[in-house]
Amino acid sequence: MSEALRPAAQRSATLEDVARVAGVSRATVSRVINGIRNVDPAIQESVRRAVASTGYVPNGAARSLVTRRAGALALVVSGSGTDGRDEEAGRTQVFTDPFFGRVVSGVFTGLRPHGVHPVLMLADAPEAREQALSYLKQGNADGAMVVSTHADDPMPGLLLAAGVPTVLFGRPAAPLPVSCVDLANRDGARLAADHLHARGRRRVVTIAGPPAVRAARDRLEGFHEAMARHGMPYLPHAEADFTQAGGERAMTRLLVEHPDLDGVFAANDLMAQGAVAVLRDHGLRVPEDVAVVGFDDSSAATAGRPPLTTVRQPVEEMAAEMARILLDVLARPGRGATSVIFEPELVVRRSS
Repeated sequence: MSEALRPAAQRSATLEDVARVAGVSRATVSRVINGIRNVDPAIQESVRRAVASTGYVPNGAARSLVTRRAGALALVVSGSGTDGRDEEAGRTQVFTDPFFGRVVSGVFTGLRPHGVHPVLMLADAPEAREQALSYLKQGNADGAMVVSTHADDPMPGLLLAAGVPTVLFGRPAAPLPVSCVDLANRDGARLAADHLHARGRRRVVTIAGPPAVRAARDRLEGFHEAMARHGMPYLPHAEADFTQAGGERAMTRLLVEHPDLDGVFAANDLMAQGAVAVLRDHGLRVPEDVAVVGFDDSSAATAGRPPLTTVRQPVEEMAAEMARILLDVLARPGRGATSVIFEPELVVRRSS
């Protein structure tokens, strides 16, 4: 039996199969799959659904000959580590923090309909950074999606200088002509402050993230500004490293210095989870004695006991948008830098 006559269930789906299911032309399907964005969004969505339903897999080798592209994009988790200890600690955090897993999931969601593959790269020390930069400059990936963990991370600037199409998760600390996605972090912190104030909490402390991270600074400043508007111009805070252990250390210190506290805002859910554990160990009830609010709405928020009230950051949607922006940059090389800022949402659970 010829390939053309073989039942669809027994042969690989083709562009024609996708076009027939989507009700569009073969050329339109090709434009959508190759990331060309001058196609109506509704038609793009129809094509993506048709790709999923038919199981169509683009021929990467053939497409590379036409587009002169590698057919892969790099997801670079980058920091400013300078020695082996920083590198090891960075890798441990990447593989244990639910935030990074959510970024990877969102990137896969954004790229899957286009048949483009993400390559995960850790650039958390000078040698690793040079390796990642060399890999990208050699054309092994068509562009980079960068998650920076430090404000002084040189990677975004190096990629731009090398001419590598780049999109950032989070606005850069220094002015750079680069596209990015981000959350309105100050607004999210304001939601947390308003909630704790509405719950009658007046002796509130903050567990802040690393000051080198822009999002951490924005959350701390936004929370303090909102609480000042509620008549509380001074709030004690302790800095931690976005880990549960860091949250435990910060909470222990704050309890020693402010034993009468009745509210805690932590800059991410892992630190909030650590705070709850310490409060419980000291015989304090959550939320009866101390209300706790986290940030991110990660798996740590729902796994905690009690489940955490938190500020939702739609990480998966943000990462998928980061991937779509990079595909658009590749399709339209002359376009300028753009930004997409997502809105936070307060998710109230039993911890407050």
